[in-house]
Amino acid sequence: MSDLETKIISPVPGSYNLANYQETKASFTWEDTAQELSFHKTGKLNAAYETVDRHVDEGYGDKIALHYVNDDEHRTLTFKEVKDKTDHYARILLNNGVTKGDRVFIFLPKTPECYISILAVIKIGAIAGPLFEAFMEDAVKDRINDCQGTVLITDNELVKRVPKKDIPSLETILFTEEIEATPYDSSRQEDLVEWVDEDDGLIIHYTSGSTGKPKGVLHAHRAVTHHYQSGKWVLDIKEEDVYWCTSHPGWVTGSVYGLFAPWLNRATIVIQGGRFSAEKWYQLIEDLKVTTWYSAPTAFRMLMSQGDLYKSYDLSSIRHVLSVGEPLNPEVINWAWNKLGFRIHDTWWMTETGGHLIVNLPTEPIKPGSMGRPFPGIEVGILDAEGNELPHGSVGQLAIRAPWPGLMKEIWGNKDKFDSYFQYEGWYISGDLAVQDQEGYVFFQGRDDDMINSAGERIGPFEVESKLIEHPAVVEAAVVGKPDPIRGELVKAFITLGNNYPETKELLEEIRIFVRKNLSAHAAPREIEVVKELPKTKISGKILRRKLKQAEIEKSEKLHV
Repeated sequence: MSDLETKIISPVPGSYNLANYQETKASFTWEDTAQELSFHKTGKLNAAYETVDRHVDEGYGDKIALHYVNDDEHRTLTFKEVKDKTDHYARILLNNGVTKGDRVFIFLPKTPECYISILAVIKIGAIAGPLFEAFMEDAVKDRINDCQGTVLITDNELVKRVPKKDIPSLETILFTEEIEATPYDSSRQEDLVEWVDEDDGLIIHYTSGSTGKPKGVLHAHRAVTHHYQSGKWVLDIKEEDVYWCTSHPGWVTGSVYGLFAPWLNRATIVIQGGRFSAEKWYQLIEDLKVTTWYSAPTAFRMLMSQGDLYKSYDLSSIRHVLSVGEPLNPEVINWAWNKLGFRIHDTWWMTETGGHLIVNLPTEPIKPGSMGRPFPGIEVGILDAEGNELPHGSVGQLAIRAPWPGLMKEIWGNKDKFDSYFQYEGWYISGDLAVQDQEGYVFFQGRDDDMINSAGERIGPFEVESKLIEHPAVVEAAVVGKPDPIRGELVKAFITLGNNYPETKELLEEIRIFVRKNLSAHAAPREIEVVKELPKTKISGKILRRKLKQAEIEKSEKLHV
């Protein structure tokens, strides 16, 4: 770690929302943040109101709220237009019997209608459940069934991947094409906002575990203070910013830092549809004059692999860049600094934490390879196996002193799983291993489970394995993350075949496509290796994924020697 500590990238001079980290950290309280939002003055709380309606009430209705770009399509909406459309969607939900606490899922592409649907659900006191647009039938079914979702907002295309007959709780499907075609009167003045308590349910995100089905992480309206303050200090959002988060709202980053945080801070957001293209991304930054950009290490590595392509575009509008999803490689930070002239600020948090916990702030030095330092109001501990705090420089369990506003309210229907995060009194245990230096910088050391981080997406191996063995040719399966220079890790499956199924390229491709169609594209194995038997523990017979993964790491290291 000593080598990393000497390679420091100093802050770029400028005017930032958080000027002095040490002074702020010493005096900050979350109550300070609450006083900056309207619910502290009115006693009425609703995260959707704070995110959009508040700006209209305060006279900013004509300010541009979003730009939507998808190839040749470009739409712009003001905050007043977003509020009106949100009200329209909210009325339709109410007319369909949605009440406070109901779980309403949103299965849409990355479009303005996706963001508006989420806010409409929240506005009337229901719980929003956004789903990633690439999910296939089983992924959709498992998530809606888990928390007995009653209503789904989707479109005429994605509904083809909704197995309604297998989702008994699903009573109503609403189509955005029909909602948009329904006339509505923006002059109507009725108050559609359901005022709630701080601990009432806000949004539920499903995240994969290393065992079992995806778990539903429920967040409460109190998280709005965490979203606002981290948006102000970590994203350094100012009202005049054009802010682009590349994540879909079906993932927690896309909702918290693609929707809530920037709009709570009254920025203009960018929503980009379609697939990744380095040319399109650079062109978007140039055309819309993007100032703040939040993406994933995979995307930056893919841009880096394009060589000098960036020289063909004007990227001078960029003033602040951040990364999330997996540890940020030092070489990517150095590439951005040396070639593009801007720092990439790594951030660490989890679906369960609801917001940034360990960050690189624009006013602070960056140590490439470090996730940064604790956000003000957050206390980090590195613990041993008994829950005791370890000294600086020691590798241990990365833990956070609980509670804080963004912390999950519960794991839906699974109190034992929720309690497992808090096995040591007063601490949230992240499942990551880390080390902290004398200056408070935290360095990621690895996972203490088998999660796969591919292209910024967290993939639970058990879910993929379960789908693999549904194929008639597959007897057993083990899935690991194989090191990959672009994606960080790619999904690799080891399988054993039934006696009547000889190994062929055609069969392996058929198996891969089976997972892709029935689970999701991002979880489908990019490599499948047939083995005679899988390594297992002698007593319990549990598959030793780590042994398989270690072999892949060693192969990768030999290739790069």
